[in-house]
Formats: sequence, C-alpha cells, structure tokens
Amino acid sequence: MGSILGVFLGLFWVIVVIVLLVILTSCIRIVRQAQALVIERLGAYQTTWGTGLHFKMPVLDRVARKVDLKEQVVDFAPQPVITKDNVTMRIDTVVFYQITDPKMFCYGVANPIMAIENLTATTLRNIIGDLELDQTLTSRETINTKMRASLDVATDPWGIKVNRVELKNIIPPAAIQDAMEKQMKAERERREAILRAEGEKKSTILVAEGNKESAILDAEAEKQAAILRAEAQKEAMIRQAEGEAEAILKVQQANADGIRFLKDAGADEAVLTMKSLEAFERAADGKATKIIIPSEIQSIAGLVKSVVEVGGKEEQQEL
Repeated sequence: MGSILGVFLGLFWVIVVIVLLVILTSCIRIVRQAQALVIERLGAYQTTWGTGLHFKMPVLDRVARKVDLKEQVVDFAPQPVITKDNVTMRIDTVVFYQITDPKMFCYGVANPIMAIENLTATTLRNIIGDLELDQTLTSRETINTKMRASLDVATDPWGIKVNRVELKNIIPPAAIQDAMEKQMKAERERREAILRAEGEKKSTILVAEGNKESAILDAEAEKQAAILRAEAQKEAMIRQAEGEAEAILKVQQANADGIRFLKDAGADEAVLTMKSLEAFERAADGKATKIIIPSEIQSIAGLVKSVVEVGGKEEQQEL
C-alpha cells in the first residue's frame, strides 16, 4: 500500500513539474523586428512589447494583439463618384499606411481597414464633387495629395499614418470613353498631318539648298576653269614670244659669229658689210614684228647706192 502511494506521489510531482515548465515556457515571448505585442492584464491594457525577449505573468497576462509595424498596402474596390458636371465614374484607390501606435490601433477603432476604406470613399467623393471631368482626368497628383492629407488627419487617432494615396484607375462611362477615344484619334491624326507637313517642308528646303549649293559649286568651278584657261593662254603667249625672241637672238648671234670669223680671216670692210646686210635681210624675213638694227649697219644705205652707181657706169661703158 505504501509503495503504491509513493508511486502516485511521484507521478503527481512529475505532472506538477511538467505543468510548471509548460506554464513558464508559455510566459516567455520573443518579439521579432517590426512587430509589437499588446499585453492585457485581467482584461485591461497593461503594456506594449517591442522587439526582444519578454516575460508575462501566468494566467494574469495575455497577448491581446500582434501588430505589424511595416508599411502595408490595401487596394480598395472601385467606388462610384459624381463630378461637378454630373458625370458618374468609378475610381479605385490604393492606400499605403503604417501603424505607429499599437495601443491606439487596437483600441481606437473596431475594424481599422474597413474604417479606412469608408473614409477613403467619402473623401474621394468630396474631392471629385468639386472637380469637372477634364480636371479629374488631368489632376491625379492634386487629388492624391488632398486625399493623403485628409486621411492622415482622420486616421491619426487610430494610431495609423497614411503615407501615400494613389488613384489606380479612373473609369468614365462608356459613351464618354468612346468620345475620348475619337478625340484622341483626331488629335493623333492632326499631329501626324503636322509632322508630315513639316517633313515635306524640310525636304523641300533641303532640296532647294542642295540645288543652290550645286549651282554655287558649278559657278565656282566655271570661274576657276576660265581663270585657268586665261592663265594657260597667257603663259602660251609669253612662251611663244620668248621663243621668237630667243630665235632672233640666236640668228643674230650666228651672223655675228660668222662676221667675226670673216674678220678674223682677213676679209675687207666691204665683205663684212655685205655679210651684215645678208644677216639683216634674213632677220627681217617678215616673221619678226620688231627688228633691232645695229649701229654698224646705219651707213649701209650709202654703200648700196655707191655699188649701184658703179654698176651703172660699167654697163654704159660696155655699150
């Protein structure tokens, strides 16, 4: 009997130890980075645990909510809105938010995400209601800024900070979409016509400039050719004149050399004079335009006359 009681007592203490270990283990919590735990004690808010190792009172304390502190994104379904000019369209929004106060997030509003969605729809209707259709389509940045400012102020008591709001899609009615597509098509065709006209204009200008440049180059080439022809003709005339002058000088030099040879051989003055006349006759053969007469020949006319008179007298005596 005593041994059986001892066994039961042993099992009891083992069970007690196991239960205590389980309870102690459950009281140890490790909070990860970018997380927070809201702790309640006996149903009332006790504290908020941040990143690290924490211990809670057994039975008395409990984790009321685990809160994610990272930035989160929620995409809301398209909401019907009416513009200032009574055009109904559908707009869906994307909200980027972050929980900054876990306690207010847990106890400030019952369903924070639904509250943000309803607040977004209400704010969007108020902003779009002051804008016309064209302004709505072209003022996304303005709408996003106004919505972010309004939502951030409204969600601050809930421990939520709205970092950014984006209009994802703006869907106008089908009739307006058709009209907008036609307008865009007409605008594209107009721009295409303008670009085509500008291209043709530039092409015409380029062709005209090319023709002008070609004409200028042709005129320059003709001018250079005329100058070269004139220079060549001038050079030819100079060469010809120089050749003729050189030929005359060479003939006269040859005659002078011949006369000098006769003189060296002992010929009298009459023979030298006759040789000079022959040389002068050949030099003045009709091909030269200018003849230089040496001073020694200037008295040749008198000599010729004397020779003619002597010849005449001899003929009369023979008769």
